[in-house]
Amino acid sequence: MKPNYKKHFTTAALIWAGCLVLLSFVYMLVLSPQNKSKKDIEKQAYEKRQIYNTALKAAQEKTKRAIKKQIEDLESSLARFAIDGEDSANLIFDISQIASEKEVGAFSIGEKSKRRGSEIPGCNYISEHQIDISFTGGFNQFATLLNALERHRPVVFVDSFSISRSDKGDTNHRVGMDLSVFVKKGQDS
Repeated sequence: MKPNYKKHFTTAALIWAGCLVLLSFVYMLVLSPQNKSKKDIEKQAYEKRQIYNTALKAAQEKTKRAIKKQIEDLESSLARFAIDGEDSANLIFDISQIASEKEVGAFSIGEKSKRRGSEIPGCNYISEHQIDISFTGGFNQFATLLNALERHRPVVFVDSFSISRSDKGDTNHRVGMDLSVFVKKGQDS
């Protein structure tokens, strides 16, 4: 009788092994791709839900006001650093006024024609406007003029300056400065 149990046990084990192999093939061929498809669909549903929630939030008045305020703040910030193209003449006048307030001598101002309106690589909305100034004055006049220019709104960048000692032995040394400002490009450019 013992061999009979052994025969039934091996038969049952072979049937179970065959079923296990068959179930493995069914899982690999049918259920595994379905699980992958299910995960992909769940991911797409999550992304669509996120887009829907964002659109819903954007439609709210509170969000619209916050975005409008943020745009105004950014435009105000831009106005501190860049001028409109039409205002470049006013900027030259402002720089002349600052120089006269600081009482520098032999002041002259001019635009660098070869560099005027030079393009900034990768920037579609702002260009660089460059100005040369020269004057005579002492160190304190130079320092106060430099300070006033760097505090000016819109910001005036001092690219370089040179000071040549006076030949007469007085404190009126010759100063040359290269200035740059950012200029907003027009909508049509």
